[in-house]
Amino acid sequence: MNLVESLQMASKTLVSNKLRSTLTMLGIIIGNASVIAMIGVGEGGQKFVAKQLQSLGTNVLFVLPGNRETQRVIRDTPKTLVLADVRALATQVPTLAAVTGELNTRQLVTYQNQNTNINIVATTSTFPRVRDFDTAKGRFFSEIDLKRNNQVTVLGADLAERLFGNRNPVGKQLRIKNFSFQIIGVLEQKGSTVGINYDEVALVPITTAANKIVGRTSPYGIELTYLSAAAKNEESVDAAIFQITNLLRLRHKITGEDDFTIRTQKDALQIVGQITGALTFMLAAIAAISLIVGGIGIMNIMLVSVTERTQEIGLRKAIGATQQDILLQFIIEAVILSGAGGLIGTALGVGGILLVASLTPLEAGISASAIAIAVSVSGGIGLFFGVFPARRAAQLDPIVALRSA
Repeated sequence: MNLVESLQMASKTLVSNKLRSTLTMLGIIIGNASVIAMIGVGEGGQKFVAKQLQSLGTNVLFVLPGNRETQRVIRDTPKTLVLADVRALATQVPTLAAVTGELNTRQLVTYQNQNTNINIVATTSTFPRVRDFDTAKGRFFSEIDLKRNNQVTVLGADLAERLFGNRNPVGKQLRIKNFSFQIIGVLEQKGSTVGINYDEVALVPITTAANKIVGRTSPYGIELTYLSAAAKNEESVDAAIFQITNLLRLRHKITGEDDFTIRTQKDALQIVGQITGALTFMLAAIAAISLIVGGIGIMNIMLVSVTERTQEIGLRKAIGATQQDILLQFIIEAVILSGAGGLIGTALGVGGILLVASLTPLEAGISASAIAIAVSVSGGIGLFFGVFPARRAAQLDPIVALRSA
């Protein structure tokens, strides 16, 4: 009996037992769909985070207080950066286009009868230039606002909508820690970057924050949560890192290990890639367990099928079918079950990825390699788990098979 005849016979056998065949394929279907969906969602998350980081610009540098060791060991890193460092970098590092600093704190904000506890971002007038932010309404605060300690604020888009609805908040007054601040602008929608959702913050001049909100706690000037700088172009990033390091070491009188850490977009993307890659692999590995369960289900059903079809096997061997013919037929049945389940599972997995992409900010990460691997693995599982039942069927003695029928 040739391969075509074996395929036809196997197909007829499976079609004649539709419910059993469907239930047998279910484990493979779920396994394939899970693996493809998990890998797709993981890749979509990786693309989303990378896009968020790249929106900051490829030439942005972040200088954090404390070295890598203190950041890892100490929960509250020392505040080693001050506003004077920002001004020194702006005037003495030629490879930088702009520098800004941030002092972040949480405070109660009140407007009329609405109270909300939010992040207050105290920063400088160069913040929009460094971080690529635009104002949708009004203006951002200026150097004059910083010099005069003006009580002005710029709201994030979501915060403005929550407090004022569709009304224009520019010109209105709100209270931050019992001080009245005039709203002079609203930022464009931006989203979360560097762990802060800037659509839900109020930005104030850093000098005003130091004098009215958080106070001055350092004898060296206004402390910073971190500072960020924009290099003139992507090619000058390495030179900017070198110059920033030298200047801060000189200013902080460092002779040993640095008391600051410089991170670039490339560093952040690499860290994100490692984390999301590990999570995606873990999710795919967990989902792949169902493929093994599906393979065991195929072997179980094929063993039952061998027992039920003992008379058929005996008759076929009595009229001349060889062990290879019987072996081939049962292996083909197992491969058809797993292969069909793999294709259906692939369709469901891709559909799940597209559904997640349509309902969430994640992009559709459909990996052709993941699909090919999942389908190949499911077919291989069918072949592997189908060999034992097929060998058992092929080795049946035709006389014993006919007698037991």
